[in-house]
Amino acid sequence: MLCSHINNLKIRTSIHSPHLMLASNLLISLKIEFMKVIILFLTVLTASVSAMAQHAEFGIKGGLNLANIKDDAVNTTDTRTGYHIGGLVHIHLAPTWALQPELVYSLQGAEYEDGRNRLNYINIPLLLQYMHNYGFRLQTGPQLGILTDATAKRNGVNVDIEEFIKNTDFSWAFGAGYLTRSRVGIDVRYNLGISNNREGGGADFKNRVWQLGLFYHFKR
Repeated sequence: MLCSHINNLKIRTSIHSPHLMLASNLLISLKIEFMKVIILFLTVLTASVSAMAQHAEFGIKGGLNLANIKDDAVNTTDTRTGYHIGGLVHIHLAPTWALQPELVYSLQGAEYEDGRNRLNYINIPLLLQYMHNYGFRLQTGPQLGILTDATAKRNGVNVDIEEFIKNTDFSWAFGAGYLTRSRVGIDVRYNLGISNNREGGGADFKNRVWQLGLFYHFKR
């Protein structure tokens, strides 16, 4: 019985082997074509990045924050003064258009009647800029914020509130700037918080930040 079962298995395998070989060859061909597409995509992506890098300028920036929070759970909040500092990459897309990603450490939060909230973020804005011939520029774009620290001070006591604040913040940036011939510029920006940062939802808790700063473009 065992020998008969083995012989039947061999016969079935030999009958289906051409179909298995055809399927195997087809699968290999698909894999090869897929790899070609991946290689082509990576080649185009690398070429695009290299082309943009030839028109990119790196820089540093820093300045003053006037931060507040739209907190619907309380009647009033006041501005908290802080600062921001970081780096930027200015990528020319066309004579009057540029893309500017940034990486910025930012001290935010708000003052309350009985204390303050301190929310510190690493912000990653991605700005589309329209540039005028005389150095002026308008800019707007999304910004992702990653919470690094969240504390509250109430009646002189500091409390960690990270568990009540979401780890990420989404806002939209609006601003204007001016770049001088010496490669030093001035930047004014307003970051309008869109996401509710209160963990678990509920009353709105959204960042509102005015920024006034200086930046410098390094020579290529």
